Amino acid sequence: MTTHAARKPAGLERKTARKGWLFIMPAVILIVMMSFYPMVEAFLLSLQTGTGNNLTYKGFANYERLPKDNTYAAALGNTFFYLIVQVPIMLLAALVLAAMLNDRRLMFRGFYRTMIFLPVATSLVSCSMIFLQLFTSNGLINSLLLNWGWITEPIPFLTNAVYARIVIVVTMLWRWTGYNMVFYLAGLQNIDSQVYEAARIDGASAAQQFRKITVPLLRPIILFTTVLSTNGTLQLFDEVRIMTEGGPGTGTATLSFYIYRITFERVPRFGYAAAMSFTIFVMVAVLAFIQMKVGESKQ
Repeated sequence: MTTHAARKPAGLERKTARKGWLFIMPAVILIVMMSFYPMVEAFLLSLQTGTGNNLTYKGFANYERLPKDNTYAAALGNTFFYLIVQVPIMLLAALVLAAMLNDRRLMFRGFYRTMIFLPVATSLVSCSMIFLQLFTSNGLINSLLLNWGWITEPIPFLTNAVYARIVIVVTMLWRWTGYNMVFYLAGLQNIDSQVYEAARIDGASAAQQFRKITVPLLRPIILFTTVLSTNGTLQLFDEVRIMTEGGPGTGTATLSFYIYRITFERVPRFGYAAAMSFTIFVMVAVLAFIQMKVGESKQ
């Protein structure tokens, strides 16, 4: 009697598991077909050299070529510049804005939240076009600075490598800060307001509350947004393609933009482009792993 009673739940669990797999199988099949199979094919393609359809297997020749490619090195450096400069500023700004807009005493909170989030609803192409028009030699920014007498000639925002990288960073900040702010706002609204009230009664300043309460309690969300932002920045393409075309020279080119040029704008070298794509994949995976481990250790 006891044996039969013990076996029945186990059989029920197996039956439930089979039904569960039946329900998720369509999604699994689509993921394998749309993600994993193309990844395997892309890796096999990265082992081939040649132009167009004239490809031959040469092992890891494409990967051996990467360290010798000066354009690849420049694009890699630019990509990490955007990653190191833009991501921390964006996440910190999003966190500070979320903390400010979570204050119930602030009037017109809904309006401010909408205005900060609104750029997210703008397409990447439109966003890039807006900042392109703002920062051209005869754009609004230079016109205002000239009219105010602050400069005597237009600043080469998009033709000087340093200025152009800064403009791209500003564009990304405007586009994505509100996106990350929403995640932090959602997390803050799950924190009991009495925690902050108790801290205020104990004499904690706003900065101390932010450092001692907000940041520790939002650590899982901060980790999530860090991984997400790192992934997106390593694949940065639209802003560079529309605003600077990677110029001047290779001053603003990113890995994704260089892959695009190798594949579509020049004599197509699909194997070499696939090899570069896999370096992005490896970097995303390694950085995400490191960030996850750092997040776990701090918890």
